Amino acid sequence: MAMNYNAVAKRVIAAVGEDNLVAAAHCATRLRLVLKDDTKIDQAALDKDPDVKGTFKTDGQYQVIIGPGDVDNVYNELIKQTGLSEVSTDDLKKIAASGKKVNPVMAFIKLLSDIFVPIIPALVAGGLLMALNNFFTSPGLFGPKSLVQINPAIKGLSDMIQLMSAAPFMFLPVLVGISAAKRFGANQFLGAAMGLIMTTPQLAGATHYWNIFGLHVAQTNYQYQVIAVLAAIWILAFLEKKLHKALPSAVDFTFTPLLSIMITGFLTFAIVGPVMQTVSNWITNGFVWLYDTAGFIGMGLFGLCYSAIVMTGLHQSFPAIETQLLAAFAAGKGAGDFIFVVASMANVAQGAATFAIWFLTKNEKMKGLSSSAGVSALLGITEPALFGVNLKYRFPFFCALIGSGVASALAGLLHVEAASLGSAGFLGFLSIYPKTIPMYVVCELVSFAIAFALTFFWGKGHLKEEVASVEGETGFSASTEVEDEQQVEAAKTAGLEDEVVLAPVDGISEDLSAVNDEVFSQKLMGNGAAIIPSDGNVYAPVTGTVSVAYKTGHAYGLKSDDGAEVLIHIGLDTVNLNGQHFKSLVTQGQHIEKGDKIGEVDLDAVKAAGYDTTVMVVITNTPSYNEVARVEATDVKHGDNLIALTAY
Repeated sequence: MAMNYNAVAKRVIAAVGEDNLVAAAHCATRLRLVLKDDTKIDQAALDKDPDVKGTFKTDGQYQVIIGPGDVDNVYNELIKQTGLSEVSTDDLKKIAASGKKVNPVMAFIKLLSDIFVPIIPALVAGGLLMALNNFFTSPGLFGPKSLVQINPAIKGLSDMIQLMSAAPFMFLPVLVGISAAKRFGANQFLGAAMGLIMTTPQLAGATHYWNIFGLHVAQTNYQYQVIAVLAAIWILAFLEKKLHKALPSAVDFTFTPLLSIMITGFLTFAIVGPVMQTVSNWITNGFVWLYDTAGFIGMGLFGLCYSAIVMTGLHQSFPAIETQLLAAFAAGKGAGDFIFVVASMANVAQGAATFAIWFLTKNEKMKGLSSSAGVSALLGITEPALFGVNLKYRFPFFCALIGSGVASALAGLLHVEAASLGSAGFLGFLSIYPKTIPMYVVCELVSFAIAFALTFFWGKGHLKEEVASVEGETGFSASTEVEDEQQVEAAKTAGLEDEVVLAPVDGISEDLSAVNDEVFSQKLMGNGAAIIPSDGNVYAPVTGTVSVAYKTGHAYGLKSDDGAEVLIHIGLDTVNLNGQHFKSLVTQGQHIEKGDKIGEVDLDAVKAAGYDTTVMVVITNTPSYNEVARVEATDVKHGDNLIALTAY
């Protein structure tokens, strides 16, 4: 059934308050609103609205997800009904930022999160391999001798694992260089090149120098370093953007990479590297001193607060600190990664509290949620338990904090040490220094027991009223369950078929969760895939009809003949370019075949303008399918299989 744009606009205006609206704009999928007072929003009304696919707030904007092809019509109705002036998304950002102070601490933490979250899998892999090698080489686990000493035949395997485990940390600047370059808007391969330059084995060390016109520049090797490479990549991105704008196109391709790397390299080795390495050592030594001084009391307080820190997202900055702690530990300084130990205790405690709710609640939907969220927390991912269960009931969250605090203090008292990164939960023992694994397990059991017992016994006397309120808030009612069943039945009878959506561009495929935009990374518009493009030609991934062809050329909506609704979104916030550097080759209503060229984009020009060029391919009617899964492939060409759709 077609959307009633007038009615949707009225409902949105009523929910946010007409007098509360300051300005409004829209992009390919959502309304972007600046409001006077966010507390006046009727969030429940928007959550229940069948035409609103989600809401969130970011950068001073309240964003309402409507969907491609509909959002511009709803926006037009909203402008008519409110009398607001139409503004671009760029203007809206300025309006949102005016009069508001940016919190530099939060901005820095988000920066670290954006850079480190994508490379955590590589660090976890290296950490677990390091832990496995510890089993082979540590004496005292299976007797006075290590496994390698007992059975020399496995020495070769141990040596190979040791090499593989060390590489991600030794060449950490390369990983950081790639991720930071993407975040700062530089060429990712130049970021990798800068990381390689800072870790190349030819560097003789800080005691050796290059004599450059009388200036002695130390040949420092920046293996295991983080802060120095972050500063270097920021300089690289700054220079690359400036040079792209300053140099004529005839020489830009050749001289921008050359000058960017050469100038950044000189500044890094001569000034930035030594200064940032000193800062890095101060930070690491400061954390080691704090741990040595505060001891188990400090760890207990940290454990008491850790889950609250997770709620704010501040924990996303911890990997930058943990890598430095691990490097210091490898050099014989400090007690390893105590942050990992505390995180494990906190995650287990939240999982235990969630399991206690499973025993207490009579609501079948909450039972299903608490069981899956509890398992997830025990394996190191606590967000489902935190936001889906414990914070809704409130008291389980605080019971878990107590369990985490006690267990963390006990871990500090027993000197439990983490030798690597890993899964911060029950499987975390793989990352613990072998001699302290038994104590680690004891601490986790203590964390689980306290959190579970406090939640269970408190809940027996207080849960009844809480359940009623939570069910009312979240819609756990018979009517909702019937509606869910009706939606599934509707999907089954919609005539959809199994289908494969092809890659529309050449490039490197990645999961949507890696995209630096909440709408796409949290899959609020639907599941799909992202591609870091290497070519500016855009091709049709399905045979069907063009349902939306934006004049700006930055996005396309397609409806395949088999029923898939596909959104192709080229770049992040590229709607601000107003069609500059984009060329659309199709019109709305046009029938297309797989492989037809539908558009072009000048990727270098878009990058030079400071925009991320990642291409998102989203199945906007994901709920109509039994499964929407990205095909596991990295390097893709247009026409390669990208997303597999399975109908009910």
